Amino acid sequence: MSIQYDEAARLFHLKTKNSSYQMKADSVGTLLHLYYGEAVTSDMSYLIRYTDRAFSGNPYVQRNSRCYSLDILPQEYAGSGVGDYRLPAIQVIAENGSRSVDLTYEGCKIFRGREALTDLPYVRGGGEEETLEITLSDPVIGLRVLLYYTVFEEEDVIVRSAKIVNQSEKPIYLEKAASACIDFPCGRYDLMHFHGRHCMERQAERMTLPNGVASFGSRRGMSSHHSNPFVILCDKNCTENAGSCYGFMLMYSGNHLEEAERDQMGSVRMVAGIHPDGFSWLLNPGDSFQTPEAILSFSASGLNGLSGQYHRLLQKRVIPAKFQHTKRPVLINSWEAAYFDFNAEKILRFARSAKELGMEMLVLDDGWFGHRNDDTSSLGDWTVNEEKLGCSLKTLSEQIHALGLRFGLWFEPEMISEDSMLYQAHPDWALKDPDRKPTIGRNQMVLDMSRPEIVDYLFAAISAVLDHAQIEYIKWDFNRSVANFFSAGLPARRQGELAHRFILGTYRLLDRLLKRYPDLMIEGCAGGGGRFDAGMLFYCPQIWCSDDTDAIERLEIQRGTSYGYPVSAMGSHVSASPNHQTGRAVPLHTRGIVAQSGTFGYELSPEGLPDAEKKEIRNQIAAYHQYSDLIAQGRYYRLNELDSSEDFSAWMFVSEDQSEALVNLVMTHIRANGPLPFIKLCGLSAEKAYRLEGTDQVFSGAALMHGGYSFPLPFGDYAASQLHFLETTIE
Repeated sequence: MSIQYDEAARLFHLKTKNSSYQMKADSVGTLLHLYYGEAVTSDMSYLIRYTDRAFSGNPYVQRNSRCYSLDILPQEYAGSGVGDYRLPAIQVIAENGSRSVDLTYEGCKIFRGREALTDLPYVRGGGEEETLEITLSDPVIGLRVLLYYTVFEEEDVIVRSAKIVNQSEKPIYLEKAASACIDFPCGRYDLMHFHGRHCMERQAERMTLPNGVASFGSRRGMSSHHSNPFVILCDKNCTENAGSCYGFMLMYSGNHLEEAERDQMGSVRMVAGIHPDGFSWLLNPGDSFQTPEAILSFSASGLNGLSGQYHRLLQKRVIPAKFQHTKRPVLINSWEAAYFDFNAEKILRFARSAKELGMEMLVLDDGWFGHRNDDTSSLGDWTVNEEKLGCSLKTLSEQIHALGLRFGLWFEPEMISEDSMLYQAHPDWALKDPDRKPTIGRNQMVLDMSRPEIVDYLFAAISAVLDHAQIEYIKWDFNRSVANFFSAGLPARRQGELAHRFILGTYRLLDRLLKRYPDLMIEGCAGGGGRFDAGMLFYCPQIWCSDDTDAIERLEIQRGTSYGYPVSAMGSHVSASPNHQTGRAVPLHTRGIVAQSGTFGYELSPEGLPDAEKKEIRNQIAAYHQYSDLIAQGRYYRLNELDSSEDFSAWMFVSEDQSEALVNLVMTHIRANGPLPFIKLCGLSAEKAYRLEGTDQVFSGAALMHGGYSFPLPFGDYAASQLHFLETTIE
């Protein structure tokens, strides 16, 4: 069993394949966190030290024991206002104005499987997992908190969430509701987070956890380009391939907050959940609130080991089952090829050229609807501009299919233009404060997704387009941060619920569309990677990684993304050179190698390419078909350390049976008479022999991993190499 409960000791032991998680309810009823780390068999209660600390008060029932204080004890779900001055997991305002929450253990329940969440994305169960439900309560204010722990033993993952229930006869305002809270009693840690901006998302930063609080989050109405809802706590000596580390991933696409506090005793508390700024949820008597899920994982084999655990879980348990093993079509997107300047004739020319080069899908991006020829109008008017196209979308899609290509289409459902028929008819559907001019981003406002009638409208409008034409793919965009969080559909006392209700509306729309069109593949996008999170992956098997298509910038973006998210989910394309975002010139060969480590496609005009580039593109597509299963389903390893001063970036893929490996290296700085690029491979079988494809060279796995491999001295800007190793026998 993956969950063991010692009723006499009130001790819980959660076991995955390689880790243990322990907690217990003490004699007072405080749910104490004991241990999370490598697998153990002992009762880890001995780690709790009761110490008298000045200015750390004592609960009334322990008023004669100055060594017992909530301010210094490691807890599973910290209350607030009752003597623990560290980060709280929950904050409320009772009807009388009291802000105190004192949670004590009430009981537990263990069951096989898990309960699916109705309004939120969740880690899908297979029936073999086990779930622990722990009940905490505060009888003074009539609040009950149900803590859920689902153990995915083989994946080395524990999924946490909380349900807060008002059992009183009076209303309670919920002001903070974390999904997970966990205390580490001792140890010196580094903290990794993934910051960024539009066109440079998920930049990995590792820092020594300071005394005090470090926090990362988003108030932008989406998980954001600026701070991903995923952090890593790691030992000081943790590297890519050795050392202990912990991951905390929030399965949520809206406002979020991840907090870490190192307290006066050197203990560390991690708290993750919905961002409390601006959040307030009215719980009337009998009401409950379900938090998003937090995905926890521990690795004793370094950051690559932790990443692999998240990759396998997301691929197996989060991404829709239909697309978990589906080979993605090689697509060409019209955006950087044409922007708003196109008609059906031009798109069909692109399609013919793309088909000739071996591409399999054409995606028509922004500009096909309303009277939209730039970004100033028509969002919300999801009717085809047949005057611009010169034909119906049905006709265009049929002609593209007749060429042997599939067809995809761009939408931005959650947005509305002031210059649109929808806004003229329903100005109150846009988020905006009464009597205040709204904040405008990219010439657009944001629809109030909390309102069911707006979700109904969008479902009907998008369905009408999908029913009219042959469309296998949607690119779902979200091109601005949300401001003016005010809904004309909510009373004043519930405006604090808007940000969460907004993202629930988006999830509801995605869910309805996928139930109606089960074969439809949706690629998430938010100005590129502004909503790259596990919540969106529940609906979208892939997400456009960044609007920055510069291959050298993408090395950093895709590396940072890889710490938590699988390559099979990363939208990545070969774009034109010089690049449209940076002006950088990069060889086509290198652009192809970088884009292959994602959902491979093209973001350039296929017309008029030189013969040499056409040949290279055909070779790239052939290589993608050869390696696609290895890349999408194999184990991914970063071969540089984060703080490496090397002049190259290297990464590799290894098949599950360790019979095949693909090694990629891109030079980021070329030097005269420089050192040879040298790497040690990962993930191979030490006992096996591997032949380098295209040569007679044979190496043992042990040699490649411990002795390494030297590449020839490169020449020219941003040179790249790709090596394919296959298991062989030594005669």
